[in-house]
Amino acid sequence: MESNILGLLSKRSVMTFFSSGLDHYCHRVRIVLAEKGVQVDIINVDENNFPEELTQLNPYNGLPTLIDRDLCLYQPNIMMEYLDERFPHPPLLPVYPVMRAQCRQWVYRVERDWCGYVDTILADKEKPAQIAEAKKSLRDSLLSVAPIFDEKPYFMSDEYTLVDCCIAPIFWRLALLDINLPAKQAKPIFTYMDRLFNRGAFVASLSEQEQEMMK
Repeated sequence: MESNILGLLSKRSVMTFFSSGLDHYCHRVRIVLAEKGVQVDIINVDENNFPEELTQLNPYNGLPTLIDRDLCLYQPNIMMEYLDERFPHPPLLPVYPVMRAQCRQWVYRVERDWCGYVDTILADKEKPAQIAEAKKSLRDSLLSVAPIFDEKPYFMSDEYTLVDCCIAPIFWRLALLDINLPAKQAKPIFTYMDRLFNRGAFVASLSEQEQEMMK
């Protein structure tokens, strides 16, 4: 098995990213790739029809999956930190240990506080009660922290970080998620969204499906 995997890895001369054009976890990694200007072969995968190569490389048979020479990664946060270390400019994690730890903790908070709701809304189409509850909880949570987005240009930071790379895919999908925020109360969020979405790397990160989300 191991020799087969090494053989598959050795076939790829450039970094390869197996991605879904709809998945927000894949999107966060594509944002990092774009921010770093990495030469990468992005393979858009039909989540209902995984290629055999991917099923052999990823023991969890899932997305995203990143291949770099003889390295195979299949957890998005590990991918993002790997890319930040492998391509150090521009840095997406702070230099100082305390600030780096805070940044990692904010990523964790985004996943614990928001990503679960997003996943429920997008996945459980036949559970309207759960979807409605998840929409309300996500909306309420966003509004409760709206003032935070007025304090710094980026999330809790003067510099763009991996936290913003995780938040941006969620905010881009708010219309898809049917999350309507009141203009006045959510003004700091909308200003922050404009700042993120106008970055050249963010525009470059969008899949065809994601481009359609805002039309």
